[in-house]
Amino acid sequence: MAGASDVVDVVALGESMVTFLPSRPGRLADVPSFDRAIGGAESNVACVLAAAGHSARWVGRVGADGFGDHLIEAIGGRGVDVSAVRRDPDRPTGVYFRTAGDRATDAHEVAYYRAGSAASAMSAGNLDLAAIRAGRILHLSGITAALSADCLRLMRGLTARRPGRPLVSFDVNHRPGLWRTTAQDGPGVLLELARGADIVFVGEDEAWGLGGAEAVRAALPEPEVLVVKQGGTGATAFHGPHTTTVPALRVDVVAAVGAGDAFAAGFLSATLRGLPVRDRLRHGHLTAAAALTAPGDLAAPPARHHADRLAALDDTAWGRLRLGPGWTQAGERADEEAEEARTP
Repeated sequence: MAGASDVVDVVALGESMVTFLPSRPGRLADVPSFDRAIGGAESNVACVLAAAGHSARWVGRVGADGFGDHLIEAIGGRGVDVSAVRRDPDRPTGVYFRTAGDRATDAHEVAYYRAGSAASAMSAGNLDLAAIRAGRILHLSGITAALSADCLRLMRGLTARRPGRPLVSFDVNHRPGLWRTTAQDGPGVLLELARGADIVFVGEDEAWGLGGAEAVRAALPEPEVLVVKQGGTGATAFHGPHTTTVPALRVDVVAAVGAGDAFAAGFLSATLRGLPVRDRLRHGHLTAAAALTAPGDLAAPPARHHADRLAALDDTAWGRLRLGPGWTQAGERADEEAEEARTP
């Protein structure tokens, strides 16, 4: 595993929390027990990238408690460098409970216990800035900016355009509930931070009410690459003077959580590999499909050779794809069988 001073492909900074998932469907008031998992947009991206074969580091703060132990062990166990994670002896690790519904709609409940958490105290003074900047890509999200005034100052410093900084990736991740407890204009702050990034991911439904991908680009011309996610329609990337749109895949959804983080990870993986923008978008869709067709927030991405084969399909074949549970394993087995058949 890399040390904190070593250069890695991606550094992801943000709060990770212990997640409690219901043992059965129903209201939080009615669920008798919960299963423990890990949650956090930025660490999710790091875990998926590590599973895809990249070197990834997660940087954050957790409490000096059992939940902090669990996060460090679980995320590190997925191949992510956690050597720059700091422990706070006075503040707890954040936790949250949620129901099984789609958190992008009203068909779910989430109860956060993160106020005053160790992560909310993140600042330039208590994190290893050298470890944060020692990545080819630094991945951030708007969630961190909403946690505290110190976190917002940290985010402003990391997204400031200065010579020698890593490529900055920013997922807007507008969570209105987090901003209700601050005196800040959440949408305005997120737009400000996005303007400082090199790669920006934003859902059309959270894009400042601008009404369409072209309008988002007009309001946000600064990033080298702007990806506007358009739900079941697809995603559009603006890169320099060019625009590339890739339709979404047809997916038999098992759990509509974690897809946004997976999309970002797939796109960044293809970016690190120097693939063209169309293929970056396709890898984003494929990695999101892996998340959508598996339970929980985290799912293993498709094997690289399998994803490359699907990403290379012509437009007609891409449009015919339909992916369901187990498609990543089934596709990998099919590729292995085909390779064996070609071997004399």
